[in-house]
Amino acid sequence: MTGPVPWPAPARALAAETIGTALLVATVVGSGIMAERLAGGSQALALLCNTLPTGAILVVLITILGPVSGAHFNPAVSLVLALSRQLAGRKLAAYVVAQCVGGLLGAALANLMFGLPVIEFSTKIRAGGHLWLSEAVAVVMLLGAIFGGLAHGPRAVPALVGLTITATYWFTASTSFANPAVTFGRMFSDSFAGIAPASAPAFVLAQIAGALAGLAFWRWLFKPDGTVPA
Repeated sequence: MTGPVPWPAPARALAAETIGTALLVATVVGSGIMAERLAGGSQALALLCNTLPTGAILVVLITILGPVSGAHFNPAVSLVLALSRQLAGRKLAAYVVAQCVGGLLGAALANLMFGLPVIEFSTKIRAGGHLWLSEAVAVVMLLGAIFGGLAHGPRAVPALVGLTITATYWFTASTSFANPAVTFGRMFSDSFAGIAPASAPAFVLAQIAGALAGLAFWRWLFKPDGTVPA
């Protein structure tokens, strides 16, 4: 997510993607469980309690793991970087597998920390065109933060991504999953943050559509030299 980096030992890069995604999902799910328990039935308060830790942990994870793997933690981001030749195509599948494994591990860790079954399939149905559109928009915005940051201020990318996800939690109807691996992980939490397995495929398809649209638009908008077309 912080741009092309020299390829380190493959084991280190894949470990970073697995651990980073796991900690991201553990934060999303864990804060969702805590929010549900403490918010007293207020969905707005629960969402706020879920939002702030997610945005914060993204800044930390991208900063510390970016130099190791690029800190994608997101198959949609890895796909876009592979299509834009910033990630070797042969490494894409390994990254996606590592991220999805991390998503499952993160949900399991959050469940364990809150005394819940290790694997608990969500029953929370999330379906409808407005939610799928929201997911596509969230991914387009995420890629805008990445491409814009790389064009104009690479050191700001961790903060830009964290702030973007914090914002899209609130202005999208879907609360911005924006990540196939996170969507996969959230299937294993029957909490405020969960998504029923039957609802997940449409979310993932919407996220991939958003990734392709975002790649086309932002790559056109930001020239290789970092300027904006007149």
